[in-house]
Parts: sequence; C-alpha cells; structure tokens
Amino acid sequence: MGSRPSPGSRTAPPGGDLAQPQRRGAALGVGLVAVFMTVLDVSIVNVAIPSMDRALDVAPSDVQWVLAGYTLTFGLMLVPGGRFGDGHGRRTVFVVGVALFTITSVAAGLAPTAPWLIASRLLQGAAAGLINPQVTGLIQELFPNSERGRPFGLLGAAISISTAVGPLLGGLLIQIGGTEHGWRWVFFVNAPLGVFAAVLGWRLLPHRAQGTPDRHRFDLVGLLLLGGGVLLVLLPLVQQHWQGPARWLTLPAGLLTLAAFAGWERWYARRREPLFDPRLLSIRSYRFGVLIALLYFGGFTAIFFVLTVYLQNGLGHSALAAGLASTPFTVGFAIASVVGGRIVSRVGRPLVALGLATVAVSLVVVVLVVNRVPPGATVSWWTATPLLVAGLGSGLVVTPNQALTLAQVPVSRAGSGAGMLQTGQRIGSAAGIATVGSVIFAAQGATGDWSVAFHHAMLLISGISMLALCLALTDIIRDRR
Repeated sequence: MGSRPSPGSRTAPPGGDLAQPQRRGAALGVGLVAVFMTVLDVSIVNVAIPSMDRALDVAPSDVQWVLAGYTLTFGLMLVPGGRFGDGHGRRTVFVVGVALFTITSVAAGLAPTAPWLIASRLLQGAAAGLINPQVTGLIQELFPNSERGRPFGLLGAAISISTAVGPLLGGLLIQIGGTEHGWRWVFFVNAPLGVFAAVLGWRLLPHRAQGTPDRHRFDLVGLLLLGGGVLLVLLPLVQQHWQGPARWLTLPAGLLTLAAFAGWERWYARRREPLFDPRLLSIRSYRFGVLIALLYFGGFTAIFFVLTVYLQNGLGHSALAAGLASTPFTVGFAIASVVGGRIVSRVGRPLVALGLATVAVSLVVVVLVVNRVPPGATVSWWTATPLLVAGLGSGLVVTPNQALTLAQVPVSRAGSGAGMLQTGQRIGSAAGIATVGSVIFAAQGATGDWSVAFHHAMLLISGISMLALCLALTDIIRDRR
C-alpha cells in the first residue's frame, strides 16, 4: 500500500467516451460546481448571523451550532463518504449527496425556528461530506498522475474561491433580500446549482470505475469511533457557554476514542476492508500533507470569520461591506491556486512552505496596518494590499498541498484517502473558528475594544500558519536527507 504507483498508472474509465479530454473536462466541471456549492456554505453564513437573529431570535449557542454544526457533520461524513464511493460507484453517491444537499438547503431557508435551522444544517453538512470525496476520487480515476496538476489546481481554485467569496455573496444576497429575511436566500441559492449538478452528474460521471473494490461489509465500528472521537474533541470548543474545568473533560475522552479508532482500523484492516486504511499513513507525503491541512485550515477559514465579526460588530459596517473587504484575498487566492496547481509537480513541498510563510507574514502586516488607520478612514482600503498578498500565499498552500498529499495514493483508495484529508481540513476549520472566536470575544469582553480583539485573533491565525510552516520545512529537510 505504501509503494509509489507508476506515474502513468490510472484506472481506465468505463467506456471510451470519458477517455476523451472534453468528456473528462465536462465530468470534472460538474464535480467542481458541487464542490463550490458545499464549501461556499462554510463561509457564506457568517455574514447572515445578524439577519437570522432578527428573524428567529437565535441564542449564542444556536449560532455556534449553525456555524460549526455544518462543518462538524461535513467532516464526519467525508471518510465514510469516500468509502461509499470506492465501494459502490462515485456517480451514485455523488448524485444522492447532491440531491440531499439541495433538499436540506431549501429546508434551512424555510426554517421557522432555530432548532429546525440547526437540524437542517447538520443534515446539509452530512450531504456535503458525501459529495466532496467523490470529486477528488474522480480526478484520481480519470487523470494519470502526470496530468493531475491542472485538475487539482481547478479543484483548489473552486475551494478557495467559494470559501473566500462566501462573505461577499452572502452580503449581496442579504442586501437584496432584506435585513430580516435576506439570510434565507443564502440557502435558497443552492437549489438551482444542486439541480444542475445532480442532472449532469448522472449523465456525465462514470457509473463505476474498473478495479474499484467489490461491495463488502461496512466498517460501522470504525465510523462510530471516528465520529464519537471527533465530536468529543470539538464539543468544548463549540459549546463555549459551558463553564468551569469540567467543560474540557470531553477532550481527553475524545483523544482516547480516536486512539481506539486507530487501533481498531489496524486490526480490522487485516481481516476486511476498513473505513480508513492506516497503511496510507506510511506514505510520508500523505502523512505530512494531512497534518499541514489540519493546521492550516484551522487558521485559514477563521480569517473570514474574524473580518466579518470585526467589521460588522466592531465598526458597524453592513453585511455587504464586510463581504467586500475579503475580495482582495479572494482574487489573490484564485490566481495563485491555478498557478500553484500548474507548477507544484516541478517545485514540490517548498512551494507550500513559501505560501505558508507569505500568509503568516501578511497577517502580521494586516495587524500593523490596522493600528495605523487614520480616524474616519475605511479600514478595508488599508488592508486590501496585505490581504491580497495573503490570498496569493494561501493559493500556494491549498492546491499544491492537496496534489502532493494524494500523489502517491492508489486509485482504489482515492476516495477514502481524500476523505481523510478533507476530514482534517473540516476538523481544522471547526476547531479554528471555535478557538479564534473564543479569543476574539474574550479579548473584546476584557478590553471593550474590538480593535484589540481583532489584533489578538489575527496574530493567533498567523501563529497557526507558522506551525504548519514548521511541518512543511520538516518534510523538506527529511526529503533532502
């Protein structure tokens, strides 16, 4: 399992049509639309919280579940979603996931109460977890290793643009729909995209790849251990209203549960097909890539949360103005994602290290710039340039790291391997938003100054990027030795 596949090896797609570049491109395009839609819902809801509060009178704990609950179930379903795709055909799982995502998006938009909205978001996240591994697995299936740089670059661009454009699109929809009920359009916008992706996905995606595993008994124990462990680790971060040291007792319990999951998977892999094959971790590029993704997404996703909170709650800007402030980051991210996907095969892990260093330094510059904004000046104009540079750096991290992480993963395990990688990203996102959110609100409560709180949060995100940089440098040093 840990051996490197030949560069030109790939599973041949069923039927000759999908071997044609235009058919492969069309299938990839449908997948990218679905990925854009699911990742968009991670960040688009941030600017909608004040509108939800006016319509449903949501409590602070409800807000936490609306934001982090989606990311949590998203992450929990990625690995089993990858396994389902490996064993039962990516097209079927993809279409079912898109249909469920569309239905739950409409249900969230129609929510009359906060519990209804939370339940819809949890199901919506689970559906997103079914979809995303199928797209990464599709790239592994249809493109040989030497040709995967470009499709992974496009995938990274879809992920980065959807994450970064979320606040802007959300602010625009709220502006159009009104401050009280505009948040509903944040969910309704998924309906036409979902119908489009489901119909074309059924027509264009390969029904079943040659060489994928036969159907087998599903690793239910592994799923329960993974889900329980992740939930116990994230629970004290999501439930920030819990007080006292007892709040953190679930953290060691969660770590023990995840250790039990690792032991179970090693034992189960000797007998049947596990939920996640632990032998993938013997591949150094995969092991380091997952850890880098876990850390980096813990800071990256929180950037938009911090900007939104500071500009709306701290400076009184509208949802649209708060969304516009992230546009420079979006532009830089989109450009560098495409470029990074094209050159990663030549540069390798040093490209990721360069991106991480750029992000860490740029966020410190953002803090320094905000400290010098003249009274009455528009903060977003002053932060535009460093955020653009941070976006360029981020684009050199996400896409290249994904390509390097999955480069040596066998095609038959592409879905589950990609699922674990994206699980790390989603867990990092949920933990990062919760941790950075607690820092910014605690600092604001202690000082009464949103500017100070913003500085603390952005410096924390910069520090998280530095930790990911240390991992990337370690991988580079070990590779050269």
